[in-house]
Amino acid sequence: MYVKVINLFSREVFPRFHNKDEFFNQLIEDRQPARRIINLFLLLFIFSFLYGLVMGSYHSVVQSIAAGIKLPVLFSLTVIICFPAFYIIQYIMGSKLRLHQMIIIMLTGLVLTMAIMVSFAPIVVFFLLTGSDYYFLQLLHISIFILSGIFGMKVVIDALKYSCEKMNIYPKVGVEIFRFWIVIIAFVGIQLAWNLRPFLGDTGKPFKLFRSYEGNFYTALIYSFQQLSKSEKDKEHTEIKPHQIPGNLPFDSLRTPF
Repeated sequence: MYVKVINLFSREVFPRFHNKDEFFNQLIEDRQPARRIINLFLLLFIFSFLYGLVMGSYHSVVQSIAAGIKLPVLFSLTVIICFPAFYIIQYIMGSKLRLHQMIIIMLTGLVLTMAIMVSFAPIVVFFLLTGSDYYFLQLLHISIFILSGIFGMKVVIDALKYSCEKMNIYPKVGVEIFRFWIVIIAFVGIQLAWNLRPFLGDTGKPFKLFRSYEGNFYTALIYSFQQLSKSEKDKEHTEIKPHQIPGNLPFDSLRTPF
């Protein structure tokens, strides 16, 4: 199974690093688009499931499996929600890319994103085994998501530029619009992650498939930085009460979605 996944990834995504123009041409002119879309969805599911297993392993086996299932759902729903508006806007602007071509380009970027995230898994496991702080691991996962997403979306932008400059089937202004669409993807993905939390899971709490925290991701992110900056001594002697948190939110409401 492992060998098949590697071979599939090498055939669908990895050639981009050897011959970029040829790879993008294959994406756009693929004569078997259904097969490629299925392969890319399969890779996306496998990679996101593997990384989810690593995320949830901080808490328990059950949390690991739950995170492994929720992460593919997170990425799939983000694409399903955001893609229609983007495709219609591009079509109105004069894009000649067909629906399956745009789907293939988008999925290729997401698969590369997840492949990079999985490549960071040994580093995450190292910090898990060395007893790293819960808040440190939260911020580590967020950093990996951001870094991997940058590389993945760059592939999509390069593919759109190739469609514009080499094949003349995509409007130049569409590339700039896609940069703004990346921001929309990020906001939608963050909100979905907030609704699907927890992924990482706090070892001090029992397993729950979903938690009903108040607040939002951004206040939780700030809170994680604050907690990480505190020394262990400060944590032992400082009792945080609900009325001391901005907005009078319960303590649990400031957990991050991970």
